[in-house]
Amino acid sequence: MKKTMIALLLLFASLGASAQQIEAKQSVIDCGQIMFQKPVTVEFELQSKGSRDLVIDDVKTSCGCTMISFPKNNIAKGESFKLKVTYDAKQMGHFEKQIGIYSNASKKPLMLTLRGIVVDEIVDFSGDYPYKIGDLRTDINDIEFDDVNSGDRPFQKIHVYNATSKTVEPQVMHLPNYLKAQVSPSKIAPQHSGVITLLLDSKMLRDFGLTQTSVFLGMYPGDKVSSDKEITVSTVLLPDFDNINEQALAYAPKLKLSAKELNFDFEGKSKDKQEIDVINEGRTTLEIRSLQMFTEGLEVSLSNKRIQPGEKAKLKVAANVKDLKKTRSKPRILMITNDPHNAKVVITVNVK
Repeated sequence: MKKTMIALLLLFASLGASAQQIEAKQSVIDCGQIMFQKPVTVEFELQSKGSRDLVIDDVKTSCGCTMISFPKNNIAKGESFKLKVTYDAKQMGHFEKQIGIYSNASKKPLMLTLRGIVVDEIVDFSGDYPYKIGDLRTDINDIEFDDVNSGDRPFQKIHVYNATSKTVEPQVMHLPNYLKAQVSPSKIAPQHSGVITLLLDSKMLRDFGLTQTSVFLGMYPGDKVSSDKEITVSTVLLPDFDNINEQALAYAPKLKLSAKELNFDFEGKSKDKQEIDVINEGRTTLEIRSLQMFTEGLEVSLSNKRIQPGEKAKLKVAANVKDLKKTRSKPRILMITNDPHNAKVVITVNVK
C-alpha cells in the first residue's frame, strides 16, 4: 500500500500544474540537518488564486511519518494560508517526502516537497567566509566546473553564513538552463550557516570549451539583482575522444607550445604583448577549435587555426594591467584542440 501511494504521488507530481489555482511561495522546503528523533516543523506559505472559495479536501504524504495541519474552512480568493508539516526524524540519513494537496481548485493535487538529512550530530562548515555577497557571507564567489565531459552532472558547493539579524531565504537568481541550485536549509537563522549546491547538466551546454555566466545570491524570494550579489560560474566542456582507436591515435595531431606560462612585468606601462609558438608535431592537421580567455584584460589572436604537420602558428597575447587587476579569478587562456592528448590546454598569465 505504501509503495502504491508513493507511486501515485510521484505520478501526479510529474503532471502539469497549469490548471492549479493554488500558488505556493516555495514548493520545496529543505530542513537541512535535523537531529535524530527530534521532530521538525515547517510551514508552506500558499495563496488561493481561483475565482471561487478554495476548499482543501485532503492532504496526503508519501510516508506515514509526517503530521499535517491545514485550514478546514473555506479560503477566499486571494487569501493566503499556511500548511504546517511536522517530520518525525525516526530514521537516519537523507529524506525527501512528497505532499499532495487535494482541493476543488483542480483535479490534480498541488505537489510540495519536504527534504533534509537526519543526523546524530550537527556538523557545521569549519572554514572561513571571506566574501561579502550582498548582506551574506560566502566561502567562494567564483566557481569553476573544470574538465567536464558531455553527460557529466557535477556539482559545486557554496557555504553561506547569515551575519544579519534576520532570518533569510537564500535565492540563486538568473540561473541559466544548464544550472540548478539547491539551498539547505531553505531558511537560515541569524548567525547560522547553510549550503548552496549548484548542479550542472552538461548535456544542456551547446559548445565545447569555455562557457561563462553570472548568478546572483538574494536574501529572499523576489530580491533584486545587483553587482554586489554576483557569483561567476565557468564551465569547460571537453571534446569526446573516448571511441578513438589506436590507429587514429598514431596519426593524430600533436600539439606543443613554446611556453605554457606568460609573465607580464608592465614596469609603468598600461599594456604589454607577448607571443607563443603553437607547433604541430603530429601526423595530421592540428585544429584549434576554441581560443578563449577566463578573464577580462587579455586579447589573443592566432595566425592560423589549422596547423599542418611540422608547421607552427603564432599566438599573440596582449594584456591590459588596469583590467587584469579587476578580475576575480586567475588570468588564463583556454585552448580546445583536436589533439586527443591535449584536448584542453591552459596558458596561465602572471602579472607583476
